[in-house]
Amino acid sequence: MGAPRHVLKLAVVAAAAVLGLAAARGNIRVDGSSTVFPISLAMAEEFSIDHPETPVSVAFSGTGGGLSKLCAGEVDIADASRVVTPAELEKCASRGIGLIELPVAADALTVVVNSGNDFVECLTVSELRAIWEPGSKVEYWSQVRDGFPAVPITLYGPGTDSGTFEFFTHAINGRVGASRTDFFPSEDDNVLVQGVEGDEYALGFFGYAYYVENAGRLRSLAVDAGAGCVKPDALSIESNAYSPLSRPLFVYVSSAALAARPGIAEFIEYYLAPENREFIADTGYVAYPDDVYEAVAARFEAGITGTAFAGFEPGDSVLEAVRRRE
Repeated sequence: MGAPRHVLKLAVVAAAAVLGLAAARGNIRVDGSSTVFPISLAMAEEFSIDHPETPVSVAFSGTGGGLSKLCAGEVDIADASRVVTPAELEKCASRGIGLIELPVAADALTVVVNSGNDFVECLTVSELRAIWEPGSKVEYWSQVRDGFPAVPITLYGPGTDSGTFEFFTHAINGRVGASRTDFFPSEDDNVLVQGVEGDEYALGFFGYAYYVENAGRLRSLAVDAGAGCVKPDALSIESNAYSPLSRPLFVYVSSAALAARPGIAEFIEYYLAPENREFIADTGYVAYPDDVYEAVAARFEAGITGTAFAGFEPGDSVLEAVRRRE
């Protein structure tokens, strides 16, 4: 037997009320870094359960793509795996959009090899530079280190519009965007995982969460920045011991969108709430200590725009950076 007519009528009225409120509040649009995507997606899914009147859509087109859409007013929040550039800030400002910068989690660019690779456990920063620097002549593993086999090395990495690509090239090669070009690029980290998994002599890099999710299919390498080999894990990432490839991950909020729709503030408050940090760990990233999030929340509540991370280098304190502009 179907539900009584009055019950169905009430359900229709309730649904219409929710849809009407959602239309008034507007759909929150998030786009940008594929690295930050899993965190924002998890937050959006849980937030939408508690706030069905405020739907949140999350996509990824790379950090540069997301920030470009934010400046064009096409999205409300941009996920970013690098710091916003002065040119991007200027472009947004020219359109009346300020960017509120919020570091939300710690990450590590994880260097990975095929699970069948049994000859390399650790690479030095100088070896990584020799492999990835512009004009690199490294074509075989034997050119990286004596004792490695004389087999071709196949490289996989994020596309050039990716914040992960920009951070890696800065940390390893000393300049943003400085890289050899003969590698297989993709803005989708799952494509990179599949590439390395399918090539016995491949080497690649991407965000830590994608390694954690696929740890049974790949092997992560330790990195030696001069103080010995360090593998990426929650402790080495939070402490910056995994250097120079530990980094903060950001969301950038449009001040114009924030002023127009109260649902955005509710979503960001949900994103930063202590009880929701488990979603960061669930996606494979590392949550900061409470004092970092308290400083980030204070920055958001004050509506401070711009960046506190200009000149930020691997190993610098995220807390000190945020507090500089509280």
